[in-house]
Amino acid sequence: MNDKCSKYEGLFVFSDEETLKQHLQECEECRLEQEKMDKVSELITEVKPYYLAKSKKRPALKAVCALMLLIFSAFSFELMENYDDMTDTLRYGNTLSAEDLGFPVDSYGLIAVSE
Repeated sequence: MNDKCSKYEGLFVFSDEETLKQHLQECEECRLEQEKMDKVSELITEVKPYYLAKSKKRPALKAVCALMLLIFSAFSFELMENYDDMTDTLRYGNTLSAEDLGFPVDSYGLIAVSE
């Protein structure tokens, strides 16, 4: 049974280019792997301009989102300034006490527990 060559990755990552070229001349499996890597590299080179053109549109999108957030915040604050009932509720809050919820309470407003 033939053992597959497992040197390609190690030579590609850790050795210099001359050592890799020498090994590629000797080993058919590694040469096929190098051809696959070259094809992938060509595809990446071909797609790169389209990807960069797409990524350049993102700053405009971020600016539009920030502008919408600013408009929404300004509208919300203006609405709160003009609507007094809402501002009082937001400032002071309406929390329910235990008595409001129907629990028996003592003179301090704590829930009364009978033994």
